[in-house]
Amino acid sequence: MMSRSDTNRSAEMEVFVRVVESGGFSAAARSFRMTPSAVSKLIGRLEARLGARLVNRSTRKLQLTAEGQAFYRRSVDILGDIAEAEREAASGAAPRGRVRVNCNVPFGLHYLLPLVPRFVAAHPEVQLDIVLSDQVIDLLEQRADVAIRVGPLRSSQLMVRKLGESRMVVVAAPDYLKRRGTPKTLAELAAHNLISFNFARVFEGWPFRENGKAVTFPASGNVQVGDGESARQLALAGVGIARLALFHVRPDIQAGKLRPVLEPFNPGDTEAIHAVFLGQGGPLPARTRAFIDYLAEHVKIR
Repeated sequence: MMSRSDTNRSAEMEVFVRVVESGGFSAAARSFRMTPSAVSKLIGRLEARLGARLVNRSTRKLQLTAEGQAFYRRSVDILGDIAEAEREAASGAAPRGRVRVNCNVPFGLHYLLPLVPRFVAAHPEVQLDIVLSDQVIDLLEQRADVAIRVGPLRSSQLMVRKLGESRMVVVAAPDYLKRRGTPKTLAELAAHNLISFNFARVFEGWPFRENGKAVTFPASGNVQVGDGESARQLALAGVGIARLALFHVRPDIQAGKLRPVLEPFNPGDTEAIHAVFLGQGGPLPARTRAFIDYLAEHVKIR
């Protein structure tokens, strides 16, 4: 339970900041319609609670201690955050501020980045800070507001919003299939170069279904990559066979640049796309909520 003294901390910070910025107790007292002695006592109580002297009173000119300088800088930051939170919470306040986004590379290239121009036009006071990577990050450690994750989610305390899902498909370029032949069975797949990933996956191999039974085929080849877009580019270049989400390669299939293979053995598994974010400590900032709502409304996974 929050104590009464806890609720007064921001007020103490505000008075202290005003004392520093106005150059003395008297000027700060006038701006708050307080007496100089009341301001002095408030600063004294603050110092007693902190166990540190913030202001040297031995000179005519106000002089901050090293602890006072550090406390002043942090107080300015905290009061700024409080002011921003109040603006965002106000009825009808426009979303504003920075939203840090970490996004899977294929989704980022094919869905997120194309939406950015319309989003920033609709929310001109929001700044997007976007990093594209297929590595799963810790939102707190990386100070990200939102992450877009494709595939099964690990158990966590993060909030989740589903954006869609896509079936998986095994594909290769026509030139590659012409050179190496089109595999018709899983046994024939062993003779092919399979483009794999060099980061931890839920499934170490490629899942298939043969004679009604689930089968995992080891993905081995002479190239490993760290993201799905690199695997797609290598497949397009005829380096080998890749297994990717259909949303990622559908335009290539429609254009005849890639061909699905081993479809009779496709287990029909899908990869879900989620936006994950921190939000259990209270309401989302308006800027983060606006970004997630925009994605949910405009992302159409096919």
